[in-house]
Amino acid sequence: MNNPSSLQPTLRALADPTRREILEILKNGAMPAGEIAEHFSITGAAISRHLSVLKEADLVRDHREGKFIFYDINLSVLQEILVWIGNFKASRETSSGKWNKIIGTQPNH
Repeated sequence: MNNPSSLQPTLRALADPTRREILEILKNGAMPAGEIAEHFSITGAAISRHLSVLKEADLVRDHREGKFIFYDINLSVLQEILVWIGNFKASRETSSGKWNKIIGTQPNH
C-alpha cells in the first residue's frame, strides 16, 4: 500500500456502516449472500451492491460451492491498512523524539 491513491476504494468501502457490519459478520467465516442478508433489513439487491463494493476494494473474495457463492473476508488488505496507519504513529514518535532532544524534554506517556 505504498500508493495512497490505492487506499481510495478501501476507505470508501469502509466508510459505510453496512459494509463494516458485513465485514464483522464475515470475520467468523465464509458465508453465502443470502445468509449475510438475513442479518439486515434491506433488500438482497442492496446487500449484493454492498458486497460488490467490498469486492472492488478487495476486502472480500468470493468462491462458488455448488449453486452458492460464498463470501469471505480478505485479511491481507486490512493488514496493509493497519501497517499504513502504524506508519503515522512511527513517524510521529520519531519526530517527537527529535523535537524532545532539541528542547530537552521527555514525552508524557
